[in-house]
Amino acid sequence: MNWKSRAAELAEDITHPTSRWRQAVTDTPRHLFVPRWWWAEESGGQEMVVGDGPSREERWLRVAYANRTWVTSIDGQHADHAPDDARTAGRPTSSSTLPGLVVAMFRHARIAPGMEVLDLATGSGYSAALLCHRLGDQHVTTVDVDPYLTQAAAARLADAGHRPDVHTVDATARLPGTWDRIVAMVSVSAVPAAWLAALRPGGRMVFTITGTGMVIGADRTDDGGAVGRVEPYHAGFMGVRHDGTGTYPPGLIEQMPQALTGEGEQVTTGRYPVFDPDCAWELNTQLYLAYGPTDYRYTEEGGRRVLVLVRPDGSWARAEEDDDQPGPTVHQSGPRRLWDGVERLRHFYNTRGYWGPPTLPVRIDPDGTCRITWGPREVVIPQATDYPTN
Repeated sequence: MNWKSRAAELAEDITHPTSRWRQAVTDTPRHLFVPRWWWAEESGGQEMVVGDGPSREERWLRVAYANRTWVTSIDGQHADHAPDDARTAGRPTSSSTLPGLVVAMFRHARIAPGMEVLDLATGSGYSAALLCHRLGDQHVTTVDVDPYLTQAAAARLADAGHRPDVHTVDATARLPGTWDRIVAMVSVSAVPAAWLAALRPGGRMVFTITGTGMVIGADRTDDGGAVGRVEPYHAGFMGVRHDGTGTYPPGLIEQMPQALTGEGEQVTTGRYPVFDPDCAWELNTQLYLAYGPTDYRYTEEGGRRVLVLVRPDGSWARAEEDDDQPGPTVHQSGPRRLWDGVERLRHFYNTRGYWGPPTLPVRIDPDGTCRITWGPREVVIPQATDYPTN
């Protein structure tokens, strides 16, 4: 199999010629880490179908060396275990992250030779392979909560010639060591105190906040906390899981089904069109900073677009729009009018032409409380009570 030329093309696509990560991307056989995957590209609808690499080698190479994320598990059903004709629809629970994002997270972590690095959320094992190439296996640890993922990744890393430390643990609980750098390829709703405890003096961690596009880089301080900033870069990862079942607990929308079909307390016509939060990083982040965690669900089919927003306080909004509609029909209920807030944010951007400063200062207390300075406000992301601290 001629994978080296494909890997070289990928490296040229996602790295600068002077990048210290270019050779790692060039020399790493990503196809070994994505032998099977779920995708919608060949299903023609909302369902995902299994793609099998070895059965169609040319397609396997095209997929593996594309700068794309490939879903490998849906609601705990890993593509490795699915029949060839399997179809499913559900929530992705594991993936092989697009290589460009992996390299970007490493770049924000400011990794240098001789450092010991924790790759937090093993996934397919590809990110750990890049670290091993750059630093040496003995400097790399990778952890995941899913025992199948760590087992499969360890085997595939060995096939690629690497043997880092691989552990099956809850990434928000006590971690098996301390490191100079922690890079989280999974998002969290609050910073686990365990990460700070595992970060060596002078160390740095890079992570994302669930439900936003915020990438935060923070350096450990003498008091056991960290200081840093929201980086001028946007990214999103799947939310952290606390057990190896391969599934997530029901989200806010599942707990509040009236948001999907209910009339609501107020029905209006919106000013701005329905948007896909997964493609609107900055708006999604501003919504989080203004109103806190917001669960969402976006669907698009046959020219009809629907966005549902739900907050923990019981507020919800549903905006529905067809191609020939002058504005979306908006249903809202609860203590806050979420869609009104979205429209205020969009109006601010349209009239000012910018969201605000490209970076925001961040301070993290030793207990994991994260404080983001957003203009005159301090947005506090509390320590999650269900995160063990030892």
